[in-house]
Amino acid sequence: MPTAVILMNLGTPEEPTAPAVRQFLREFLGDPRVVEIPRPLWMAILHGFVLPFRPKRIAPAYEEIWNRGLDGEPVEGSPIHYYTRRQVELLQARLADNRPDITVDYAMTYGKPGLDSTVARLRREGFDSFLILPLYPQYSATTTGAIYDQVARIYRTNRDIPDISVVRDYYRHSLYIRALANSVREHWETHGAAEKLLLSFHGIPKANVRKGDPYETQCRETARHLAAELGLPDDRWQVCFQSRFGKAEWLQPYTDKTLEAWGREGLASVDVICPAFASDCLETIEEIAEENRANFQRAGGGEYRYIPALNARPDHIDALAAIIEEKIPLAC
Repeated sequence: MPTAVILMNLGTPEEPTAPAVRQFLREFLGDPRVVEIPRPLWMAILHGFVLPFRPKRIAPAYEEIWNRGLDGEPVEGSPIHYYTRRQVELLQARLADNRPDITVDYAMTYGKPGLDSTVARLRREGFDSFLILPLYPQYSATTTGAIYDQVARIYRTNRDIPDISVVRDYYRHSLYIRALANSVREHWETHGAAEKLLLSFHGIPKANVRKGDPYETQCRETARHLAAELGLPDDRWQVCFQSRFGKAEWLQPYTDKTLEAWGREGLASVDVICPAFASDCLETIEEIAEENRANFQRAGGGEYRYIPALNARPDHIDALAAIIEEKIPLAC
């Protein structure tokens, strides 16, 4: 049976303007998977304090990366959209010869194109079997869990239910780890190895982990596998967590605080990689590559280098193709 594979990433505003950012944040931060505090309280905060002010503050950051991406690389529109589309194109080409039964498409958890509309379009084209591949190597209820919710809504609103399966995680898949390691090695071949390698993962509230979210464990497992693949001793690498929001305690150590501390200690050089991000986006380009570089060097640190996300690297495409083929065995 022909199968449609749908890559899913977080999403992005439609354009780098305050109204578009507001619309995106309303959908994103309005998801109870993302913010788990009591709904009446959070809705009052979201609509009374966050949405009236935050979009105006961060729209210029989106504008800065729009059509430019990392280090001014020309991209079309939002980097996360651009890289996800490139992954689709390259995966389709990679699978074309041996797996003509697989068609690759994409959707965004928030914003457009949504999963429901993508599935509906593909069903009109004759597909009834779907594999959802979230571009989140590590599972969290705040990310992949939200995708399961969207699949459940498709089940609830269709009488003729399609066959949908979801790749839960791939945080220690050998080809994913190898692609990460290759990206670090190539960076070192060009720039030399820094004194420290910082592995910065997107944070989640610590309370989520206490409730059973496996995200932290999977992040640290990814880091251990990557360090082992690179042959790094324990004193050469550090796991940290970025992008915290609000006043609650999030997973620690915090990326920004760690870099500031290293800067005060006079660390001569640091390489930073974000293994939880399959595509470069606002959180890697603006927050990690730029903002945290400034914080580190302002505190007294030396050379700061960001190692890009895997994006459309051939070894990343190989890893995604292998995951897909493992989930959709070739019919005999």
